[in-house]
Amino acid sequence: QVQLVESGGGLVQPGGSLRLSCAASGSIFRINTIRWFRQAPGKQRELVAAVTSVGSTNYADSVKGRFTISRDNDKNTVYLQMNSLKPEDTAVYYCNEHISGVNYWGQGTQVTVSS
Repeated sequence: QVQLVESGGGLVQPGGSLRLSCAASGSIFRINTIRWFRQAPGKQRELVAAVTSVGSTNYADSVKGRFTISRDNDKNTVYLQMNSLKPEDTAVYYCNEHISGVNYWGQGTQVTVSS
């Protein structure tokens, strides 16, 4: 069974940094694209960043230049380094694997950017 567990969220001041982690199990992790999504109160879930099996990345325009997604296949973990955080980055962050037409999600980790 595929399981995704996010960690690393918290409260940070504007301009600060956080690193989120997504630990995966139950899948052939190294061959799958892993995505980070976020959902703010009253808004739809949106794609933030993705990393393919070979390390290619893409980002939402709103986070380009500030966020970096990476993966460690030996640890079955994907990271999201978030720098220069803004209040509008406040959301619950989820990691996602899409396998054979099925979306798998973690429980999410809350990121709050506030002074």
